[in-house]
Amino acid sequence: MSDGKRSGATLRLEAVVKTYGTGEIAVHALRGVDLKVGAGEFVVLLGPSGSGKTTLLNVVGGIESPTSGRVISDGVDISSLDADGQTAYRRDHVGFVFQFFNLIPTLTARENVGLIAELTGGQDDERVVGVLHEVGLGKRLDHFPGALSGGEQQRVAIARALVKDPPLLLCDEPTGALDLETGRTVLDLLRRVNRDRGCTVLLVTHNSAIAEMADRVVHMRSGQLEHDHRNKVPVAAEALRW
Repeated sequence: MSDGKRSGATLRLEAVVKTYGTGEIAVHALRGVDLKVGAGEFVVLLGPSGSGKTTLLNVVGGIESPTSGRVISDGVDISSLDADGQTAYRRDHVGFVFQFFNLIPTLTARENVGLIAELTGGQDDERVVGVLHEVGLGKRLDHFPGALSGGEQQRVAIARALVKDPPLLLCDEPTGALDLETGRTVLDLLRRVNRDRGCTVLLVTHNSAIAEMADRVVHMRSGQLEHDHRNKVPVAAEALRW
């Protein structure tokens, strides 16, 4: 669990291109994307399927390398890092939350989070328990994923991302497998994490209603940024409807 507010990551993408394949079968997932994100911003990447949202998130997270262009996180050009450097970046700098929870079914909530804690700085049960309390699962520490609801499983997944105390949190359709009420609970948690910890959040969704809670909304289409605007007054997650 974080001791105070850590500074969120800054991001800068410069002419980022991502192409899969070559020739006539080439898929141009990103077409010269330029984007700046300030420390501590909550940014929603909005667009239809195939618009390049997830590819952009993967490039920012060091899961994939751009075909060309630069991705700079806190002054470091991660697109120029070797495989070991990108592994260290993902481990130490980025928390990931996906649509599907990807929990290990034979491990309890405490053990799922503890595994990541061990990989990123040594097993620390106090830290693990603290972050599970932070996401509202203090009474479910020793439950296996099969005994948890979908929303609870997603909160374990968020705790797993937060136990590293990352300056950057990347969320890919985190409410896609959840009902409205549970989805709003998860979004409220992500917003609280953003404010309390100071981490920068990029959240990918095709759901335009979710964009209302962001500081800033980046619209994507056909691998390009179509529109970028700030919400004057972000809406509370509990007020969202879809």
